[in-house]
Amino acid sequence: MSTELFTGITVFVLALLVGFEVISKIPSTLHTPMMSGANAIHGVVIVGAILTATAADTPIGYLLAGIASAFAAANVVGGYLVTDRMLRMFRAPRPARTVEAKEPTK
Repeated sequence: MSTELFTGITVFVLALLVGFEVISKIPSTLHTPMMSGANAIHGVVIVGAILTATAADTPIGYLLAGIASAFAAANVVGGYLVTDRMLRMFRAPRPARTVEAKEPTK
């Protein structure tokens, strides 16, 4: 195993453990708002997918870069949709409209 691969695996495992520890400390009432906001902010993943696509030189590389871009875009769009839906829950209800019959004008 090369040093670069070992370093990459070590960073990945440490990030996984720290992320799990941070997320598990958040109360359940704040988990959904935090995650929807984080998904919306993760547009940087799209940038990473595009940068990966520029380095691709094989058909399989282009395919994987396209799949990564599609997943990243779905993540961002889903984050915005969940955030919007969640914020609509906190809006004041609109008063019901009543249809008034107009009197005929003479």
